[in-house]
Amino acid sequence: MNGSTRPKIPRRVLDGVLLLDKPLGLSSNDALIRAKKIYLAKKAGHTGTLDPLATGLLPLCFGEATKFSQDLLEADKTYEATMRLGVRTTTGDAEGEALQTRCVSCDEAAIRDAIAHFRGEIAQVPPMYSALKRDGKPLYEYARAGQTVEREARNVTIHALDLIACALPDMTFRVTCSKGTYVRTLAEDIGEKLCGAHLVALRRTGVGALTLEHAVTLGTLAEATQDTRDSWLQPVDALLSTFPAVHLDADATRRFAQGERLKLSEIANAPAEADRVRVYALDGERLLGVARAGEGVLAPERLVVSAA
Repeated sequence: MNGSTRPKIPRRVLDGVLLLDKPLGLSSNDALIRAKKIYLAKKAGHTGTLDPLATGLLPLCFGEATKFSQDLLEADKTYEATMRLGVRTTTGDAEGEALQTRCVSCDEAAIRDAIAHFRGEIAQVPPMYSALKRDGKPLYEYARAGQTVEREARNVTIHALDLIACALPDMTFRVTCSKGTYVRTLAEDIGEKLCGAHLVALRRTGVGALTLEHAVTLGTLAEATQDTRDSWLQPVDALLSTFPAVHLDADATRRFAQGERLKLSEIANAPAEADRVRVYALDGERLLGVARAGEGVLAPERLVVSAA
């Protein structure tokens, strides 16, 4: 055997959620790879991409938590975004080339009036510089080749939209929006009611019920001890905090963990009906999995392996 061959470092089995504060310029996948390496984790995944030009909250899932990452893809997101008025670009952000430059003649009152038009349900046309696919090819590949393809407008919901800073030509707003919302497109559309605009900074501050409050950076992770890093892992059910909770007795726990459907009438605290619920053993501490409650039954959807 070659004497220079290094022994393979064993990977750890970890279950939990890391709230990472992703840095500027790093893709979500690269951030995941770095965190997984720091933790020496055997299995990990992220909960939806955050553009390299965006910073902020990127929940990373380890072990059993990866089974529930899809649920955060469906969650509402909150961002703080800074847009620059007076300049439209090819990409809608600072990476693109200027398409049009106009005089910034609006004031804060006009900006607040423009923003008011984008609260609630709105129609958005996905940007050409996006990962959405047409005929199996991402739209950004067409865009880089100088091609524009027709895109259908999609309905998204802007739950909250507020101006938080105005130092013209820049303005910063906070938005809470439904899945599938392009904040870059929102900035461009607001700009169209004023004097044109493009996005210059984007920071995600919330995903569902998760926030930046307990997030850590890759640098902090790398410098910490293993015990400290492990203490920063949120429990698996941190991804499911918005789901109603159901607690099962010992017999029902055994049956549920084996994938058996249970009658709601047999469960003391069962909701009348819910799209998804998080299911626990009676002590309330051991997560068994996620289920759907409807048509009189509690139907297991995804189970935690340790529950069996």
